[in-house]
Parts: sequence; structure tokens; C-alpha cells
Amino acid sequence: MTASVPDAARLSPEALVAALRALEPRTAAVLVRRLVERRPLAECAAWYGISNDAFSVLLLRAAEALARQLELATRAPESQEEATAWERMLAVAVEKDTAPVPVALAPVARLCQRMHELGPEVEAAMARAAEADADSPGRAREEWLRRLAVAALLALTAWLYWSRPPEPEPRPERRMRSPERR
Repeated sequence: MTASVPDAARLSPEALVAALRALEPRTAAVLVRRLVERRPLAECAAWYGISNDAFSVLLLRAAEALARQLELATRAPESQEEATAWERMLAVAVEKDTAPVPVALAPVARLCQRMHELGPEVEAAMARAAEADADSPGRAREEWLRRLAVAALLALTAWLYWSRPPEPEPRPERRMRSPERR
């Protein structure tokens, strides 16, 4: 029995959030800024301080990583020329769902279009997930352990400060005789 490959058009906001949270933070941030928050390509590129073309590279790589995380049938570009073409095509396909894309890029393009389409819902699901994390017992335990570590460091610092050896007495200055008084 084979596992079914998910269809990007049917992914729920919660499934997208779970996949985003499993990605490296910078990769997820690129996707969130461009697709979930629906910011224009030029604004995203300016935010990162890079050219539009360089941001398109980041977007394609991040979208491919998300597609792999969701186990969509996809492949990486086979050459630099193909990658450059895909970057441009994906940038257009995000805004315009009727834009032509190659068959190999179609799952990634559909995934990006789905995220762009569900932007507000994905953003709300991300907020709910962050709130659930903040309220979780694991987070509370982590916070208490962090506080305990800070208290231990403060106690150790105070102990080292108060148990240090006394400062040596300063030496009296030696007067040098002047050669004239000999």
C-alpha cells in the first residue's frame, strides 16, 4: 500500500503552519513575508537588502524546501539556466495563477499560490500555534529552568566576588637618589 501524495490545493492552513514550523527559521520567514503576509517582491527584497532576482532565488529555494517538507512530488532544477527561469516563473505565478509554469515546477507553484490564497488564515493559525506554545507546560518548565540558571549564575558570581583573596597592600614608592647627592 502506497502513501498518498498530498495535493497542494487541498492543504489546510494548519498543515501549512506545521510544515512552516518544521523548516529552518530563515526559510520559513521568506515564505511568510512573501506569501502569507502578501508583500510585493520588491518590498521583500528591500527588507532583506538584496536585489529582486536574489530574493527570487531565496523564494524558490524556500518553496522547494516547503514542498519537500510536505512530501509533494517535486524536483530541483537540473541546471543554472533552469533555476533562473524557474525563479522568474515562480515570482509571476505567485501573483497570477494562470501564469504558465513547467510541469516539474507546478507542485511548488501551486503550493505558493495556496499559501498566498490562504494568507490571513495561515497567519491566524500561526498566531494560534505560537499562543499554544506559550501556554504549554513545556514552555513553562523551560522558563523556570531559565530563571533557575540565571539565579545560579548570579549566586556563583556573588560567591566568587566575596570569596576572592584580599588585595595586596600597595608597595611604598622607592625614592631614587639623584646622582648629585652621592
